[in-house]
Amino acid sequence: MSWRSILVVWRKEFLENLRDRRTVWAALFFGPLLGPVLFAGMMNFAMSRDEAVQNDPLSIAVAHGERAPNLLRFLNSRGIDIEHHAYDDAAARNAVSTKRHKLVLLVPEDYARRLRDAEPASLFLYVDQSVQLTGRDATRRVRDTLEDYGRGIAQGRLILRGVSPVALAPLVTQTVDVSTPVSRAALVLGLLSYFVILAMLMGGLNLAIDSTAGERERGSLEALLTTPLERAHILYGKILATCTYMLLSLVLTVTACAITSQFIGFERQGMSANLGPGAMLAIVCCVAPLIPAGAGLMTIVASFTRSFREAQSYVSIVIMIPALPLAFVNLLELQRTLPLMAVPSLSQHFLMTSVLRGEWPTATEVVLSVGTSLLLGAALAWIAGRLYEREAILG
Repeated sequence: MSWRSILVVWRKEFLENLRDRRTVWAALFFGPLLGPVLFAGMMNFAMSRDEAVQNDPLSIAVAHGERAPNLLRFLNSRGIDIEHHAYDDAAARNAVSTKRHKLVLLVPEDYARRLRDAEPASLFLYVDQSVQLTGRDATRRVRDTLEDYGRGIAQGRLILRGVSPVALAPLVTQTVDVSTPVSRAALVLGLLSYFVILAMLMGGLNLAIDSTAGERERGSLEALLTTPLERAHILYGKILATCTYMLLSLVLTVTACAITSQFIGFERQGMSANLGPGAMLAIVCCVAPLIPAGAGLMTIVASFTRSFREAQSYVSIVIMIPALPLAFVNLLELQRTLPLMAVPSLSQHFLMTSVLRGEWPTATEVVLSVGTSLLLGAALAWIAGRLYEREAILG
């Protein structure tokens, strides 16, 4: 193999793509910056909303609250404001279904009597389970408060009867959290691998299309293939140029993620993001072996198209394939195992997550991930080279 001829083509493609400022902006700045900024914004919003749900006052509608004055005082002491209404069952259902209230607590007429006679006293909490998370959080907060109130009444009854409430708790389970601030932050940053891999692929998308389908559409591919250089070497140079832009996109994306993570506010939740210079370098080294496979796949798909627009349509869909295994990680609750480290993109996710958690993977896992990814990339590049040996590629 003549590396000199490959580097000549690489230099040509790299410089030509560099002159297209719009393409460079979309590949190396828009994609790598937009994803991390959106991710940081969503995480910051989610954490702020969680804090607001836990700490902000909650207002609920209570129907016939005069029947349970002690309960209302207890709710007020827990930061829950009361709106008094005289709803019956139908009116309470209508108030929740029409979104006038998120929650309606109805106190039945026999509540006080049953409570006085030490019988189970019913309370009706009207909710709409199809609402968004904010409504579900409010429902959970009110239910927990009502359960605390009920436990207080039960303990008081036992004490009046000379029975220690401790007798009803034969087992006390103490939860020992062995997580660290870094590992808790890694749980929040779990989607980061998807953004990083997708932005990396987007970095070489336009060049992979332009150097194949674009050349054919402009009519310059035939002249290029008539040069003394071997056709396969020409294509390998194009793939190498695509890999270069993907690597630049990867570095910019990881750097942007490290910068934007400083604005998420992990410290407010007792977390700490492990995205220092060493972790950033480790993430780049873990993900970079996937680059040849992505470049080869995009080049093969673009080789079967006849125009830039057609190639863009197909390749934009195909680049989702390397990110597809990541969708099954949470769905199947996959854990890092040696067989899974042989799956490209999935192994990169596990390596990246390990770095974010501050847990360095074993040498065997790293070698397996890097080896299978590079082997797949070499196979796809070889297939693309064979495709360009056909005369049909011109036509």
